[in-house]
Amino acid sequence: MNPERCRAVYAALEAAYGPQGWWPAQTPFEVMVGAVLTQNTAWTNVERALARLTGRIALTAEAILALDEADLADALRPSGYFNIKARRLRSFCEGFLAGGGLPGLGALDTAPLRQHLLAIPGVGPETADDMLLYAFARPVFVVDAYTRRVFTRLRLLRGDEGYETIRAAFETALGADVPLFNAYHALIVRHGKEVCRKHPRCDCCCLRGGCPAGHEQGAALRVKASLHS
Repeated sequence: MNPERCRAVYAALEAAYGPQGWWPAQTPFEVMVGAVLTQNTAWTNVERALARLTGRIALTAEAILALDEADLADALRPSGYFNIKARRLRSFCEGFLAGGGLPGLGALDTAPLRQHLLAIPGVGPETADDMLLYAFARPVFVVDAYTRRVFTRLRLLRGDEGYETIRAAFETALGADVPLFNAYHALIVRHGKEVCRKHPRCDCCCLRGGCPAGHEQGAALRVKASLHS
């Protein structure tokens, strides 16, 4: 991961989209609940599920665990896979309290805190890193499918690297910078959703000038047009 190009991509995304205001939550615990619920669904669905949940109980680990699992699943229905997410959220709340809640977990160094989170059933690397960055303000870069897609098309990744390899590459290239990691991940998600889709909208991409995949697509379109002219 070339540090100069990595920062240039960030600058282009920031200029195109501006501040994203992530993570949208009132408390660190709400960030963590949102990180569990956002697995395999859009954020708008998470917001609907959180609204239903907070309409019934206070958003605390104790209140979630006191709620009947069927009622919890019903509250989480808008987030999709609601039965699975109810179980995962309960497991997370148990792990959260077992670690001493926010004070106990917050007192841990980043590496043991990450291991504690990863040991909770249903919490994978991306979910754990969402929590570390946005709830605990730790310098951990979050890698998701948008990150892999955008940076593979930019030829800054091969595309077959493992999660930890990609995370370490970004952290090495950018240095330990929580505000930068926070903003960068949010911008990648925005760009991946709106422009660098599965079928990319290269014509309106702010990264097109330095994107080999974009140039290749443009060349292919020109050849196709010439064949039909």
